[in-house]
Amino acid sequence: MELLSATLKRVKPSPTIAVTTKAAELKAAGRDIIALGAGEPDFDTPQNIKDAAVAAIEAGKTKYTAVDGIPELKQAICAKFKRDNGLDYTPSQVSVGTGGKQILYNALMATMNPGEEVVIPAPYWVSYPDMVLLAGGTPVIAPATLENNFKLTPEALEEAITPKTKWFIFNSPSNPTGAGYSRDELKALTDVLMRHPHVWVMTDDMYEHLAYDGFEFCTPAQVEPALYDRTLTVNGVSKAYAMTGWRIGYAAGPEKLIGAMRKIQSQSTSNPCSVSQWAAVEALNGTQDYIPDNNEMFVRRRNLVVEMLSAIPGVTCPTPEGAFYVYPSISGLIGKTSAAGTKITDDEAFATALLEETGVAVVFGAAFGLSPNFRVSYATSDEALKEACTRIQTFCAGLT
Repeated sequence: MELLSATLKRVKPSPTIAVTTKAAELKAAGRDIIALGAGEPDFDTPQNIKDAAVAAIEAGKTKYTAVDGIPELKQAICAKFKRDNGLDYTPSQVSVGTGGKQILYNALMATMNPGEEVVIPAPYWVSYPDMVLLAGGTPVIAPATLENNFKLTPEALEEAITPKTKWFIFNSPSNPTGAGYSRDELKALTDVLMRHPHVWVMTDDMYEHLAYDGFEFCTPAQVEPALYDRTLTVNGVSKAYAMTGWRIGYAAGPEKLIGAMRKIQSQSTSNPCSVSQWAAVEALNGTQDYIPDNNEMFVRRRNLVVEMLSAIPGVTCPTPEGAFYVYPSISGLIGKTSAAGTKITDDEAFATALLEETGVAVVFGAAFGLSPNFRVSYATSDEALKEACTRIQTFCAGLT
């Protein structure tokens, strides 16, 4: 009898985690490695948030909590949605999970039936299609090309929707491209969704506060209030508050959906870490003053990386509106050969040769559903980024 399930065979391990793990192994073996693969701010968690966690520990708030979040955190989440997005939710419409990934997974597991489809714009975060597959659904990939600044057009969305479509997954600013949709661009998409009342919207707003150059973030239910009753608005504290390891994500949506997600969570992980929940209360309710300061550093780093990569012949690197990624195209380098003799047949070959020959770890574009590209996370020091981009320039200059 086969040990492993047929479901498991439909999915693959996370490529971003694989790259980060490989880079760590090479570094442990003594190689000089610069890792630009992880989607993680290099800033420390702000002191007020750490203090709140310590206070929770000292107060003995270390027991089981309600399955999908303590009341205080749900109230803070409701206040955040009202303050930042003009959206009214009650605590019964809120779910808190062990990171945004669990929230997305719970929603798909609670709603998908065999044969139903989920429209996912590409480039996409690596986990979206595999989570759909795990839930028994079918990912339908809608390309968002370089020519459109990696943003999905209304026409492409319309073409991807079928009678079998259950969800549309939306992410702005985007991982992996950093592309952010303006209100008008988002309204054009919500107009399409209004013509298809059977399609639900799952919006991943994890990079909401990482927006630059005057870009104003907006979310689908905010732009089109008529979508409120079929939208799950997902967010978390990982990125803006430098709390990746604390593992707190959250969402708000219709009570029936939230209740179904609660049921899934009750039979899987149960409640998120109690101490992390209290830290998240402080993150959402406390000062937000450090976010603009952090964003200034991100903008400086983004500009440095875009300038250095754009100077490479054969590479095109758009300037993103948010997040902390760039997603350069290497279409002009395909077919060339590296100085060590590796044929650059595709973006995976490029990323592999780059790591082996220069010690710079990036994630290849095929992992995100659009090639030939690679993703750079610039959530690291200026010095590391300068050195990494210099190595990439040297590597590309050696291609023949």
